[in-house]
Amino acid sequence: MSVVKSPLSEPDRKTVGDALQGALVDLVDLSLVAKQVHWNVIGPRFRSIHLQLDEVVASARTHADTVAERASALGVSPDGRAETVAKTSGIATIGGGWTKDTDAVRTLVDALDAVITRMRERIQATGDPDPVTQDILIGLTGDLEKHHWMFQAENA
Repeated sequence: MSVVKSPLSEPDRKTVGDALQGALVDLVDLSLVAKQVHWNVIGPRFRSIHLQLDEVVASARTHADTVAERASALGVSPDGRAETVAKTSGIATIGGGWTKDTDAVRTLVDALDAVITRMRERIQATGDPDPVTQDILIGLTGDLEKHHWMFQAENA
């Protein structure tokens, strides 16, 4: 049941809804991974990486809200619960404890790579059924790719 009616056909709404749900989960998990690393990073580049991680968290949270609200606007109930995120995220699980600055960078590069790869698949999937959603995904992927580039440059 949906109280919000979408102008999309049911098959298109399903395709777009799945893409938005996957994007939401990946963005929520990215923000959690980045914050976990943020709290535990150590090493000579602590301060710069610590601050850079907060930028990723802020970006992921902003994009997650945009994605969830787009899903709601289309009559798709977004699910950002911890259980759902843990079961369906495309980001590999990270270890706990202190994280050396070089390992922190590597963790973020890998996490961003996983999310960007899945976002690009979603961009392809949403092009025909809903260019508006596709545009949202394109914009946020560009932002994630900027973070990806900056973290890669840290360990170059």
